[in-house]
Amino acid sequence: MKILIVADVYPPEVSSAANLMKELAEGLKKKGHNVWVATTYPKYYLPKELEGQKFELFSDENGIKVIRVKTTPLKKVNFIIRGVSQLFLPFLFFFKIKKYIHEKLDVAIVYSPPLPLALTGGMIKRYYKAKFILSIQDIFPQNAIDLGILSGWKYKPVIWFFEWLEKKIYKEADKITFHSDGGRKFLIEKKGVPAEKIITLHNWIDIEPFKNLSQNISFRKKFGLNGKFVFVFGGIMGPAQGLEFMVRVAKNVSDLKDLVFLLVGDGTEKPKIEKEINDLNVKNVIIKPFVSKEEYPYLVKDFDVGFVCLSGNNKTSFVPGKILGYMAAGKPILAFLNKESDGFVALKEANCGYAVNADNLEEAEKITRKIYAEKDKLKEMGENGFKYASDNLTVGAVVEKLEKSFT
Repeated sequence: MKILIVADVYPPEVSSAANLMKELAEGLKKKGHNVWVATTYPKYYLPKELEGQKFELFSDENGIKVIRVKTTPLKKVNFIIRGVSQLFLPFLFFFKIKKYIHEKLDVAIVYSPPLPLALTGGMIKRYYKAKFILSIQDIFPQNAIDLGILSGWKYKPVIWFFEWLEKKIYKEADKITFHSDGGRKFLIEKKGVPAEKIITLHNWIDIEPFKNLSQNISFRKKFGLNGKFVFVFGGIMGPAQGLEFMVRVAKNVSDLKDLVFLLVGDGTEKPKIEKEINDLNVKNVIIKPFVSKEEYPYLVKDFDVGFVCLSGNNKTSFVPGKILGYMAAGKPILAFLNKESDGFVALKEANCGYAVNADNLEEAEKITRKIYAEKDKLKEMGENGFKYASDNLTVGAVVEKLEKSFT
């Protein structure tokens, strides 16, 4: 089949979503499909060595044809500018897709958020007579309402508009996927999506990059963390993560002199996190820039515990993609999550770490001390996570299920 993946992120940009899209593209290609990807031009979340580099607008990357679309500002700008820019996305994407793809398409898989990008799916469906599959990772505008980004009477028209857009896109999609059963249930009960239209398609992880690491790369040495017990977070620091909560936890466990929280990445909330660190005079939180996709397995493998955080203000069942990466790396996991997150279920099923509500500071401190004290159990928890990922979260297994929705 001729399949087009539409997503706002793709490597070399560094994020869980970018990795997911690349692994999906590679998984579909491996099954014999002719795969295209349409994505934004890389300029935001890049490893330091790639900042300022120019990229081809069209390229063939190991048999996957990639179209890169230059857009108005989408990230590291205020919410209003970002929202307006997102409204241009479907038109900019569709224009470029028509420029480069002159053959029939069978399937278009569109990643959301951002929600407006999903309008591209309807355009492709009508123009190319393709099947439109909407892959939802988080539910907008619900997540923005929950996080207080869209709050107050002045945003009522904005909320109304995006909820109208949401209904339109759900109606246009031939199939909808969500990565957890809780999210599927939410879309059926709260958003009126017909049950037969939506399937649970768990996120996936390619475990191969985490195996047999042969290069001599030591982030402990590079960051001066030899002899430290390190909780590592790698990824985007946005409002959904609520990492200020982690800073307060770090402050409360500062008596454990060798314990460090390491944040590797960037995002709109980074200045706020840095301010929180300074205001509370926290000494055991360190922030470093993004590392490349190729270096990421070395980063996670080098430290003791994979750490993830979701703001307690979230009300949907979103499961952070970082959890899968930590499982693939064989690392135990410490998670502070909103109570609705299906991350609790994943960690319990895999028996690979601990999760607590991200609005309970006392319990979060207690569980942090617990995992620090249980150093003898860390290896077993990590092995449990790796086995769970190997048995349940491979790209091949997910692609097989996704293929069934093509017909």
